[in-house]
Amino acid sequence: MPDEMMGAERDIGDEVTITVRTNGPYRVRGPVKIVDADGNEFRLEDGRDWISLCRCGQSEKKPFCDGTHRKVGFVAPGRAPVWK
Repeated sequence: MPDEMMGAERDIGDEVTITVRTNGPYRVRGPVKIVDADGNEFRLEDGRDWISLCRCGQSEKKPFCDGTHRKVGFVAPGRAPVWK
């Protein structure tokens, strides 16, 4: 949907990017809100412009990454396909 149809101009600083880190977490940059199944918001660290979300399933701080993927030897599946 074009930005003008959304009723507000979009600032590049408002863009959210999710990077799949090699054998690690999802790195999320940009203005996001993380809520649980009941709609309760997780409090994020003030001033940080990124968060890491667990992908290995072993973090003690789910949904956030605590680095456990390194201890358990998490190996992720391949990379995204290259579209031509």
